[in-house]
Amino acid sequence: MSIRRTALETLTEITEKGAYANLTLKEALRGLEERDAKWVSAAVYTTLGHLLYIDHVIAAYTKGSIKPQIRGILRLGVCQVLYMGVPDSAACNESVKLAKEIGKGPLSGFVNGVMRNICRNKDNPPPLPGEPVKRLSIQYSYPEYLVKEYMGQYGAGFTEAMLSAMSDPGCMTVRAQYPYTSEQLEKALEERSIGFSRGRIVEDAFKLEKGFDVTKEPLFTEGRITVQSESAMLVCRALEPKEGMRILDVCAAPGGKSAYIASLTQGGAVIDSCELHAHRAELMKRTFKRLGVTANVKVMDGTVRHPELYGKYDAVLIDAPCSGLGVPGKPDARYAKTDAIIDEIAGIQKKLLDACADYVKPGGVLIYATCTISKRENKEQAKAFMERNGCFEKGELSGCLPKDMWKRLYEGFMLQLFPHTDGTEGFFLAKMIRR
Repeated sequence: MSIRRTALETLTEITEKGAYANLTLKEALRGLEERDAKWVSAAVYTTLGHLLYIDHVIAAYTKGSIKPQIRGILRLGVCQVLYMGVPDSAACNESVKLAKEIGKGPLSGFVNGVMRNICRNKDNPPPLPGEPVKRLSIQYSYPEYLVKEYMGQYGAGFTEAMLSAMSDPGCMTVRAQYPYTSEQLEKALEERSIGFSRGRIVEDAFKLEKGFDVTKEPLFTEGRITVQSESAMLVCRALEPKEGMRILDVCAAPGGKSAYIASLTQGGAVIDSCELHAHRAELMKRTFKRLGVTANVKVMDGTVRHPELYGKYDAVLIDAPCSGLGVPGKPDARYAKTDAIIDEIAGIQKKLLDACADYVKPGGVLIYATCTISKRENKEQAKAFMERNGCFEKGELSGCLPKDMWKRLYEGFMLQLFPHTDGTEGFFLAKMIRR
C-alpha cells in the first residue's frame, strides 16, 4: 500500500466515521519507516487543520456531490499544493495514481481536471464570504457555531488572532523529572545542539526549536525527561505541592501532572492518581514506572461521591474532561464537537466539581483546569461552583505567575491562557480554598 493510500484511509476514517485522529494514526503508522510515517502524519494533520478552507477551494471547481474517497483524494492533493510544498505536477499525478490504486480509475480524469484547475489558479484563490463569522470559519477551519461563540465572548479582532495562532501546532515542550534537574537538561540539550527557549510562565519548561523522536531519546527512555506543556506544569505549581501533603489527581491519565507533582515535592508527597478507565490507568502505571514515580493508581469514577475520601486531601486537582478546543495539535476535536456535546461535557464537569469538593481538607486547595477556551466550560463553570459551595473561597494565583500576568487574573482566582498571547494552548485554571 502506498503512503498516500495510507494517508487517505486514515483521513477517511477520521472525517467520515468520526474516529480519533491520534488513535487512528497510531494504528496506521505501525510498521512504516520513520520518514514515511512522518509524511503520513503531516499530511493527515495538515489536511484536518485546514479542512474547511480546502473544501472551500474544492467547491469552487466542482459541482454536485463527491464520493467520500474522491473527496479525500482531492483534500490530500490540495493540502499538498497549498500547505506542504509539493510541486503542482507531483500533487496532480499522485492524486490520479491514488484514484487508480483504490479502484476508482474511471474517476481519475475528474480528479486530474479538478487538481489542475486548482493548481493553475492557486495564486488567485476563490474569495471568502464577506460575513465575518462565515469568513473566519472558512479561513481558519473552525465550525461557525464556535466562531460565533468566541466572537461574542472575546470580540472579532481577538478571535481572529486566536484562531490564526491555533493553526500553528507549536513546538515540543519537555521538562526534567526529579532527581534529574533543569540545569542538567539545559546542558544536555546544548551538548546535542538542540535549540530551545525556557518557558515564560514556568521556567522548568524547555520549548524545543526543532523536533526529534523523543521515544528514541535516552533522556526519555531512561526517565530523566518527559513531554509536558507549560500550561500543564502551571496547574501543578498552582497546587503549591509540598513534602508530606496528600494530593488527589482526579482525572490523572496519562499521568504527566501527577509525575510533575512528584518531581516538585522530590517524591515526598502521597499522590493518589485516579482514572475512570482501566486501560488508561495501566497507561499511567507505565508512565510512572518509566519516570520512577511512586503514586497510588486507582480506577475511580470522579463524578460519583466517595464518602470514605471526605476531608482526606490537602490538595485536589481536577484536570477535567473538556472539549479540548484549546489544543492546536488536535484539529479533529473541533469537527467532532457540537454545541450540544459541549453542554453535555459541561454537565460532567459540574458533577466532578461537586463530587470532589468534599475530599478537600479545611484550608486545602481545589484546582479546576481544562484545555479549552469556552467560558461555559471555564469561567462560568468555576463561578457557578463557588456560588453553590459557600465553604470555598477564592485562592491566590499570583504567586505562581510572572508579575506581568497578574492583571490577567479573573477575580483573582481564575486564569485563561491563549495561544496568541501566551504561547501555550488555550488553557484555563481556577484555584479555590476550603474555608
